[in-house]
Order: sequence, then C-alpha cells, then structure tokens
Amino acid sequence: ASGEPPVSRGFPPSVFADLPRLLGHAVPGPAGAGDITAIFSVLIDGDDHNDPIADAVRGIVDGHIVLDRAVAAQGRYPAINIPMSVSRLTHVALSADRQAFASRLRGLVARFEESHDLRQMGGYQPGVDLELDAAVAIVPPLYAALNQSGSDPACPDAFRDVSEALKRLSTGVEPSVR
Repeated sequence: ASGEPPVSRGFPPSVFADLPRLLGHAVPGPAGAGDITAIFSVLIDGDDHNDPIADAVRGIVDGHIVLDRAVAAQGRYPAINIPMSVSRLTHVALSADRQAFASRLRGLVARFEESHDLRQMGGYQPGVDLELDAAVAIVPPLYAALNQSGSDPACPDAFRDVSEALKRLSTGVEPSVR
C-alpha cells in the first residue's frame, strides 16, 4: 500500500484488487486433487454493514452469515440475522420444495422484523395484513426452535426439525420440546 492513495475509508485500491485473489484460493480443485473449503470471518466496525471490506467480501464469497449483536441481546443464539444472511448456492444445495419453503420463511422473518416498531407501539391489528399475521404466528416459534444453548447437541437435520415444528404449528398441534 506504500504510495497508494486511500480510496474507500482509507483503504488503498490494492486491497480490493487482492481480495478476489486471496479468497479465490478456497475453490474446488482439479478432479481428484481435493478441494479447499474455507470459513472467512470479517469483523466490522460497530454495526456498519456497508463497511467496504465486508461489502467486497460479500460480493466475492458464495454466501455469508451475519451475526448481529441486537439478535444476541434478545437472547437468541446463534445470533444470526436471518434476513441479512444469504447463500448464492441455495439452488444447488436445496431441492426446489425446500428452496420455496426457505424463501417463504425468510420473507416471513423479514416481515416480522420490519414490523417490530408497529407491534411494540400497539399498532398491529390481526386480520388487517395477512402476511404480517402469518409472520406473527410463525416467527416466534421458529426463533424458539432455532435457539441453542451452549450445551445443546448438534442437530443432525435442523431443516427437518424446523419444518416439522412449523407444520405442527400451522395445524394447531403444539410442537414437542426436544
């Protein structure tokens, strides 16, 4: 970076030119040679999700999970901000019906989170907005199903467990506690 002018929040242009090369090493190798899978961590300053490095990395990697201190403050762990976390490989990793299911859930979670102030001020009235009604019915049990403590064992099929809990909820049968 010596002699380079700072361009974005003090970072020199070479940083943004080098990121694809550095992150690009985590790719499938030639047939039979093995692959490299990597989990990269980007710490951002405060809650600025428009940080230039974080933004550049999001544009390069196949997906990202956003951990959010506001989610952790609600006592939900892992503190994943579902609407802000995405994968570009969903179409490869999930069947069409699971993709549709996951997309619907993401939409409901986003709607639920967007309505936070409305619900806190008492402005939410059931029956006025059917999408919000669905979000209010589904999202709190979804969050409860996804919440883990440090002593919880890993779940071999979390998708199945969440799907079954939501099906029981939609039919009026209380989900069982694991």
